[in-house]
Amino acid sequence: MPHPAATDTPHLSVCVLVYDEVDSVEPLHRELMGVLESLGTSFEVLYVDDGSRDGSTERLGLLATRDARVRVVSFRRNFGQTAAAQAGIDHSHGDVVVFMDGDMQNDPHDIPHLLQKIDEGYDVVSGWRVDRRGAVLRVWPSRLTSWVTAGLTGVPVSDFGCALKAYRRDVIEGLGLRGEMRRLMPVYAGMLGARITEVPVSDRPRTYGRSKHSAARTSRVLVDLLGARLLGSRSAQPVYSLAFAGLVSWAMALVAAVVVAIQRFVPPHVHVHANLLVVVVMGLVVVGLQLLIAAFSLRPPQAGYAVREVIEKPAPRRRN
Repeated sequence: MPHPAATDTPHLSVCVLVYDEVDSVEPLHRELMGVLESLGTSFEVLYVDDGSRDGSTERLGLLATRDARVRVVSFRRNFGQTAAAQAGIDHSHGDVVVFMDGDMQNDPHDIPHLLQKIDEGYDVVSGWRVDRRGAVLRVWPSRLTSWVTAGLTGVPVSDFGCALKAYRRDVIEGLGLRGEMRRLMPVYAGMLGARITEVPVSDRPRTYGRSKHSAARTSRVLVDLLGARLLGSRSAQPVYSLAFAGLVSWAMALVAAVVVAIQRFVPPHVHVHANLLVVVVMGLVVVGLQLLIAAFSLRPPQAGYAVREVIEKPAPRRRN
């Protein structure tokens, strides 16, 4: 099959997120290219190297310099999967964008099933690892988080943690991912009216590297979910509401402090150290401060990554 020129705009972009996956790079690439070449459509493969230090960057670079359909975006340091996903959006060109992890647990042979749903008119197709592998202490918190997320948002996705997902570009451009928003991309796409569905996909056993997941990541997902619910359509109303609540809390603290002062100087002269209302004053001050901090933190998200280099096949020299 002839390779399209590097300047051609592909229909499909496959963004592979890589972090210290030196052993899996080449076998994954061979398998992925075999699947994509059988699709009969134009494509590009974009490897986003999230600051690898094990030689993954160099191995990916060799692949990119041999094939104009392959490019590598290499970060200066590790910024996390959400930043890598944002870089995938920023640096890819396809009308349809597929994300997958570089550890070979996602099966490239599932990509055609996702694209079939895109062709049926869906805007987001999420992979669902029905037969999930891995340690119980990692699998069940992920399932619980997905269940809570689906229940609170109404988005029909059973496995938000699965990296293998397909999107139409127009529903993910401009999201400005941060935190753990990568997992909530279907939620934000749904806010734009995207049609969302899911398909069962394989969850292959890990044969290379080690897991980068942690319990702390699950808690951060729940925090970002709360932010998504508060932000809604990204109006400023949540910011105003939180700020107003913080000021009300401080006003109540001021009133309670005045009462404490009156009780100190008016019989029976309740001493400050024996007045439980002092604890209420302090609590209201702290709560008000937290609400104001939260209000100022709810700002439009911005991408947070720094690119060291973009590796691609050099353009052929023109003869004079």
